Amino acid sequence: MKTLGFPRMHKEKGEIRAFLPDFFEKLEVNGAKIYIEEGYGSKMGYKKEDYLSVNKNIEFVSKEESYKQDIIIVLRSPEFDELELIPDGKILVSMLHYPTRAKRIKVLKRKNIKAVSLDSIRGDFLQRLVFNAKGTSLHGMEIAFSELEKIKSDFYSNTRGPLEVSIIGMGMVGLQAGKAASKFALPEIAKKIKEAKAKGVLINMLPRNITSDREEMIKILKRTDILVDASTRDNPYEYIVDNELLGNLKEEAIILDLTADPYLVDEEGIQVKAIEGIPTGTLDKYVIYKDDKEYYDIPDTVNTSNRRTVVSCDAWPGVKPRECMELYAVQMLPLITKLLEKEFDEMSLESPYYFERAIYRATLDYFFKYDKIKTE
Repeated sequence: MKTLGFPRMHKEKGEIRAFLPDFFEKLEVNGAKIYIEEGYGSKMGYKKEDYLSVNKNIEFVSKEESYKQDIIIVLRSPEFDELELIPDGKILVSMLHYPTRAKRIKVLKRKNIKAVSLDSIRGDFLQRLVFNAKGTSLHGMEIAFSELEKIKSDFYSNTRGPLEVSIIGMGMVGLQAGKAASKFALPEIAKKIKEAKAKGVLINMLPRNITSDREEMIKILKRTDILVDASTRDNPYEYIVDNELLGNLKEEAIILDLTADPYLVDEEGIQVKAIEGIPTGTLDKYVIYKDDKEYYDIPDTVNTSNRRTVVSCDAWPGVKPRECMELYAVQMLPLITKLLEKEFDEMSLESPYYFERAIYRATLDYFFKYDKIKTE
């Protein structure tokens, strides 16, 4: 019987997420021995006894021991020093983001870690199976509208024109962002808008044939109150909106960074954000103003001349941790069950079983064979 390891996420203070006891109770039927890092769930208000009481196969261990198990499950990717704790040939289930993490891939390959990237697990119609699109988009849009309300002097005026939200990216995150924006994201804001008889929201969904048209983008940005990055890029080394173009955005506009790609330096150059010159927020700080220090942490080669208030977080679902973990538990349980039942190397696209095919699409083998983005 394979063993399961559940390390804690040693990230920023605001990262408190852990799977809830209910999740481990459902895992008991598999009979697998589960090794959980000491302190797991404590930031969510749980004690060791809350976990031990629902699954007799749980044992609390050190961080190092939790990383030695057959299958290691941790939502956000381990740091590089934590990856070194994983014995060669073990299975790692985590948000690994292959297309934009070349250095991480090299470590995974060097250690022969059998990686399953949660953000790449897809069904037969290539829809993501472990995904909190609504949580990501709604949480971000709620904060963006709250900030716009503070900055925009005529926010509740019945003489202003419609607010305009421009969204780069037409995937699930972008579509959910548009839906949230159409209702002003927050019921209390929507109520005040209605009472003031102020105009509503225009949603601009921007496909690539528009974002590649500089003259059209200038017109759109001049009207935009909230600019949203929900993009998926083929080339992480190129901007969609460079900083010069960004200068056309209203001074009081808010930039909502839902993608939250980092700036990363590798052998190919520097991987950049879709919008040049904006910082990346965290769960500790997801509203960044024009003179905040986060702007000065951006690599010197990146133009930050034109600045706006940025709403960004590198772990958006973590803004509402309990809701997030309840959803991920439902989505991940059948996948973990399949990994316990089946040998990793037997997963393939030819499998007759839906979840085996889905898991294989999240492996490095699939990434290098079928993904269009070359990362070597």
